[in-house]
Amino acid sequence: MDLLSATDWLRHRPGYTYPLAVAFVGLTFLLRLAASDYLSGFPFLSFLPAILLASFIGGAGPGFVAAILAAFIVQQFFVEPHDIFWPISAGQWVGLSTYLVNAVIIIGLMEMIIIAHDRQSRLRDELNSFNTRLEQTVIQRTAELRHEMEENAAAQAQVRQLQKMETIGQLTGGVAHDFNNMLAIIIGNLDLAQRRMSGNEDPRLPHSIQNAKDGAQRAAVLTARLLAFSRQQPLAPEVLDLNKLVGGMSELLRRTLGEQIRIETVLAGGLWPSFADLSQLENAILNLAVNARDAMPGGGHLTIETANTELDERYSRMHSEVEAGQYVMISMTDTGTGMSPEVIERAFDPFYTTKGPGKGTGLGLSQVYGYIKQSGGHIKIYSEIDRGTTVKIYLPRRVGATDARLNAAGAQPIPQGSVNDTILVVEDDENVRIMTAESLHELGYTVLQAASGMEALLVLEENRDVDLIFTDIVMPQMSGRQLADIVQEKWPSIRILYTTGYTRNAIVHNGVLDPGVSLLAKPFSLEQLAHKIRELLNVSARVEDERT
Repeated sequence: MDLLSATDWLRHRPGYTYPLAVAFVGLTFLLRLAASDYLSGFPFLSFLPAILLASFIGGAGPGFVAAILAAFIVQQFFVEPHDIFWPISAGQWVGLSTYLVNAVIIIGLMEMIIIAHDRQSRLRDELNSFNTRLEQTVIQRTAELRHEMEENAAAQAQVRQLQKMETIGQLTGGVAHDFNNMLAIIIGNLDLAQRRMSGNEDPRLPHSIQNAKDGAQRAAVLTARLLAFSRQQPLAPEVLDLNKLVGGMSELLRRTLGEQIRIETVLAGGLWPSFADLSQLENAILNLAVNARDAMPGGGHLTIETANTELDERYSRMHSEVEAGQYVMISMTDTGTGMSPEVIERAFDPFYTTKGPGKGTGLGLSQVYGYIKQSGGHIKIYSEIDRGTTVKIYLPRRVGATDARLNAAGAQPIPQGSVNDTILVVEDDENVRIMTAESLHELGYTVLQAASGMEALLVLEENRDVDLIFTDIVMPQMSGRQLADIVQEKWPSIRILYTTGYTRNAIVHNGVLDPGVSLLAKPFSLEQLAHKIRELLNVSARVEDERT
């Protein structure tokens, strides 16, 4: 088969094989003439090798040419009488017939060998082609599997990160809940002490009380960030135009970041509306802007960009907590020092900070992370050392009405109450209840107290002139929501104001306040309490006027 393979190129060129067949017969004739003294009889046998070679080199065609030419030469030169073409005796016919049969057998065998060789060559080529395709398929599939493994590894890392964040969130949420009750007592009593000063005290006393209030307020901010990270802050989302929001915050950001930071906004045309808590989103943008400023100590460039985008199924597989769909994106890019992959991995962990002692709590990014996740969105950091950082916030697209409220209320004086307005304070923590009641007395209201939901119902049966119930949500035996449901059924004119240190499903579902629910989160100041109570009582008065 190796010889056949070596002569394949010649077999496909008839212009060479037929002359070679003639040459083989001619060479055999010359050799026969030269060896005539040594060879006698069976002249046809001398030419069978030439037929074999001609069939081997060129196949059946050159083989038959060689066989016919050889028969003619033998009849002309080696069979007596010479110069005749046809045999004249039976023996000559037998010899010629035997020669022709052998020639046909040789040519047929060689043709079968050649056909088998060609088939084998074709099969070998097909096998090689199949092996090539198989290797390419294996390489391609291996690359796909490697890519899928990388995606799975990334997804598993995301799941581990989410589990870690969820565990930390549960811990921080519990800490914030208890801490908020303590802060409510501290802030409330400091407000009362400040209001009750006569002016004859030690002149250092107001300053000391104010310092204590500032420290308590900073602690309240920290607990608010803990609740944001643990996704337990109550949200009041509304339809937002992020272009208007970013444009409206530009001046605030310029004042906050300073003249060394150049701010550029790139606002997308036809931006989709989103649905989010306005104040929390403003805090998130401000947090990210301050982080960008700190990453550019020598000054730099901050670009805030908005865009419509879609996160597809592939991205969702790589980030298991992300739901595929349409999102509105806010991107903030700085030209600062950047972050290493190790820092990016821990960037959203609470209390993790790369700043020096006393320069950061490590709760800024964790608060942003918790808020975005609670809003059903996604946040991603892209960064390179010494080249800058990009933080992208994705908020779900809102389909529907696009009217948004972006007004910020200015500072207003503390509204005073009236003894004609009766408020029932329901709180199982005695210290918080007493502090709240004293604050409301200080504002001028008539105040009743109850330590539980059942006790509150008894108080209401004896005092039908209660205008508003200020109740904690989490209480033993009967929750604030259960109490409110009973009150609304029996005394529908009474307004309900909830308070809590962290959210519960009683009034908050999926992190969003139920429609028509009013909430004052702990810890609250005297000013916040006064405004909220007055707001609800004014609404109640308007409703009553409309009825009459």
